[in-house]
Amino acid sequence: MPRTPSLQVWRPAVDGVSEVLHADFPAHSYPLHTHDTWTLLVVDRGAVRYRLGRHEHGALPAMVTLLPPDVPHDGRPVTEAGFRKRVVYLEAGVIAAGTGSTGRPAWTDRALRERVDGLHAALRHPSETFEAETRLALLADELTGRLGRARPRSGPDPRLAARLRVLLDASTVDGLTLAHAADELGTGATHLVRTFGHAYGIPPHRYLLGRRLDLARRLLLTGGRPAEVAAAAGFHDQAHLTRQFKRFLGVTPGVFAAAVGEPGDPRTGKDGPEVARH
Repeated sequence: MPRTPSLQVWRPAVDGVSEVLHADFPAHSYPLHTHDTWTLLVVDRGAVRYRLGRHEHGALPAMVTLLPPDVPHDGRPVTEAGFRKRVVYLEAGVIAAGTGSTGRPAWTDRALRERVDGLHAALRHPSETFEAETRLALLADELTGRLGRARPRSGPDPRLAARLRVLLDASTVDGLTLAHAADELGTGATHLVRTFGHAYGIPPHRYLLGRRLDLARRLLLTGGRPAEVAAAAGFHDQAHLTRQFKRFLGVTPGVFAAAVGEPGDPRTGKDGPEVARH
């Protein structure tokens, strides 16, 4: 029985992203067309053959493909099995102006592919907007460089990193956007992310998540219920708290809460809870 096409498309609340599209097409072929955005494409299954400008190219699962705005292109499956793809459409200003070369629209680079996958993972969850913004800033900067127009980089700035840390600490519950942080501190978003990572060895979105998890642990230790703790610690909802809590601590908030007690408490075992701090 032939497969039917499947499609998921949405516009996340992330500056610079106009659309995200995940599609599985058994047989679809795109006619020649253009976009007013950059098309950041990865293929998860199958292969795509396309014409960009006057040249023929292919997109394979190992590749990251970037098609420039306003350049005609088409797309068609290479085999009868069709293809599955994921696309982020980036507003034209995200990549530096003047980088619309069609000479090399794709790179076979595992690390780059993993960074694109990380962006897609963050874009899937409204709760991960700050992470998506951070990943996008670094990825856009890298893609600009790969197209031959790398932006000049400033050196390390520990004072700027410290100011961002204070801002993140003050935004643990309410959160913030990368654009707001950059405006507040009077610098560019990418420079801000790189500076923080250089100073503290961790990207700002991961630092903010750590502060939220610390707060959630304190609230659970004092008897808070997971649903209440999620909102009080700045998580989007209980599912968001549970996903991140288990990812970093190895157990759900419910299991953690059930393990709270003094050593020797029969509810937590002979030696008390064994929840490691990391």
